[in-house]
Amino acid sequence: MSQPAVSMRRLAPLLGFLSMFGAFSIDTIFPAFPQISQQFGASTLAMQQTISAYLVAYAAMSLWHGALSDAFGRRRVILAGIAVFIVASIGCAMSTSLSMLVGFRVLQGLSAGVGLIVGRAVIRDVLDGADAQRLMSQVSMIFGIAPAVAPIIGGWLLGWQRWPAIFWFLALFGVLLFVSVMWWLPETHPRERWQSIKPRSLGRTYVTILGNAQFRRLSLAAAFNFGALFLLISSAPALVLTHFRLGPQQFGWFFIPMIVGMMSGAFLSGRFAGRMHGRRQVGIGFGLNIGGAAMLLGYALWADHLQVPQGMLPVMMMSFGIALVTPIVTLMCLDLFPHQRGAASSVQAFMGLAMNAIIAGVISPALSGSDYLLAAGALVMAALGWVTWWLAVRKVVQVPAPPEHGENYEPLDEL
Repeated sequence: MSQPAVSMRRLAPLLGFLSMFGAFSIDTIFPAFPQISQQFGASTLAMQQTISAYLVAYAAMSLWHGALSDAFGRRRVILAGIAVFIVASIGCAMSTSLSMLVGFRVLQGLSAGVGLIVGRAVIRDVLDGADAQRLMSQVSMIFGIAPAVAPIIGGWLLGWQRWPAIFWFLALFGVLLFVSVMWWLPETHPRERWQSIKPRSLGRTYVTILGNAQFRRLSLAAAFNFGALFLLISSAPALVLTHFRLGPQQFGWFFIPMIVGMMSGAFLSGRFAGRMHGRRQVGIGFGLNIGGAAMLLGYALWADHLQVPQGMLPVMMMSFGIALVTPIVTLMCLDLFPHQRGAASSVQAFMGLAMNAIIAGVISPALSGSDYLLAAGALVMAALGWVTWWLAVRKVVQVPAPPEHGENYEPLDEL
């Protein structure tokens, strides 16, 4: 296939860091919850809604990021999204009320998904088959750092300054990403392949994508799979401070094992590319996710309260399994619509983010008061992921080769 002039050595870390700034926006502020709550006189539920509002905006805009990149090119859409994110982060840092903070958090959410969603389309623009899986796994390894590093950075910043310093850090991170994209990311979606952005045409595209039963099931499988872990992530303030009885600077006890599992699974996924059939790898991943959630539930029921490191091992096992599943299922979704990769990435992301918004805004507040209820919720999510995956792959769907790839095109599901 004809590839744009892009350095693969630079592409993986660049796309990885682009995918991180959405997760950074969620996790970095966790240690600051008590301080923000005290300053603005907000309840725990009100603070939880700052995450939910962010995720609702993130999910809503995710439907447009990929479609806009199909219509106007990947690079310029990424740059515009980062610019909005920088402005939103500065606004959060300068907020003088909770409502003002939530408003700028919504603006953050509208922009923060551009790197992850459009970045997936970039991968499929430049690589096929096992090569795409390897690059997706490398990006996942870097992305896996964010949930672990972000709250640790937030805790360090709180030890130095008050909570606005966290948002100034996010603004600086955005500036560095903007400059890096300007220098190192070429346009991977040439003008001759740009799609129409007219509402009627875009609507037909979304109807076609959502009308594909296998796409819906694969997307739900990915959403439930990650949802098992995201339930624990979104409940991190209660999980770490209440159930593990740790301090604001000790979020690393929860997030570091998670990153080790995520990065190890992503690394192994890259090593398996072209050597193990994707479906077998996904089956192993779901087994580990379900097994880890079941172990956490058993420990929560048995122990007086969760402790480290025992309570961390099941979380590491879950994140390892999730990392084995994610690259395969994501690329399978994009392979179903090779001419509308950006739109397909947007729809898949929207379904996952809508699930995360429900988890953060409804399920997490309902379950976070009990460690065993959180573990049971994670187990149900992981099991639902496996069920929808099984329903998606009962029948093999042949994916036609797009013209620009030629006869050597290999959809991931066929490897």
